[in-house]
Amino acid sequence: MRFAPIIVLFALATLAGCGFETMGAAATSAAARKQELEQAQKAEQLARQRIDQAVQAQQERMQAAE
Repeated sequence: MRFAPIIVLFALATLAGCGFETMGAAATSAAARKQELEQAQKAEQLARQRIDQAVQAQQERMQAAE
């Protein structure tokens, strides 16, 4: 009985398993990064809105003072 083909198949299966695990980790990481990006975009939008409100309030105070 020749063990070489069995050993090669076992090695390939092991390497393929590592590849699938790596792909799964990469997909999980990508999903987490996407969520972080979406949260950062929402935070940026909220900050812009607050800045715009502050600028508008300052302009209104300036006009009221005139």
